[in-house]
Amino acid sequence: MANTITSPVFVVRDNIDTDQIIPAQYLTLVPTVPEEYEKLGTYALIGLPDDQYPEKFIPAGGTKTPCKIVIAGRNFGCGSSREHAPIAMGAAGCEAVIAESYARIFFRNCIATGELYPCEANERLCDVVKTGDTATLDLDAATLTVGGRTWQLKPLGEAKPVIDAGGVFNYARQTGMLPTQG
Repeated sequence: MANTITSPVFVVRDNIDTDQIIPAQYLTLVPTVPEEYEKLGTYALIGLPDDQYPEKFIPAGGTKTPCKIVIAGRNFGCGSSREHAPIAMGAAGCEAVIAESYARIFFRNCIATGELYPCEANERLCDVVKTGDTATLDLDAATLTVGGRTWQLKPLGEAKPVIDAGGVFNYARQTGMLPTQG
C-alpha cells in the first residue's frame, strides 16, 4: 500500500493513446504469465514518436523505467480500451500517472487492474515539470512536490483502496465481496 512515491518523472503531452502506450503487435503477450508480463513492460510507451520524445521511457537495453511517475497533459490513455496499457506501464515499474484528464476506460482500467494510481492534476503540470525532475507524490494528501513546489491534486477517494489491494478482484476478496481462493 503506497502512500508516497519519490522518483524521477517522465513527461508526455496531450492525447497519448493506448497504441503509443503499448502498440497492438504486443497485445499477444498474456499479462497473467509472469515472463510475458515482464516482457510486456519492456514495450511500455514504445509507440511515442521519436521526434517528440527523444528520451525513452525504458532506457536502451533496459527492461524497467527509472520513472515511477508519468506526468501527462489532457486525455491520457485515449484510443482503444485495452487493459494491456496500464498493465504494461505497471510491468515497466511505473506506479502512477498524473494527468490533466484521462480517457474514461483507461482510468477505469488503472483501478480495475491495480497497476497504476491515476491521479488528476488541477493544472497543466506537463508545461512546468520536465522529464528527469525528481518528484514526490503523496497519495494520502493528494499532492505532488517537485523542486520545492507543491501542487494539490484531486483525491483518489474510494479508488485508492482498490488499487492498494492490487485491483478490483483482490479488493473484492479482501473485503468479503468474493470468496477467497482456496
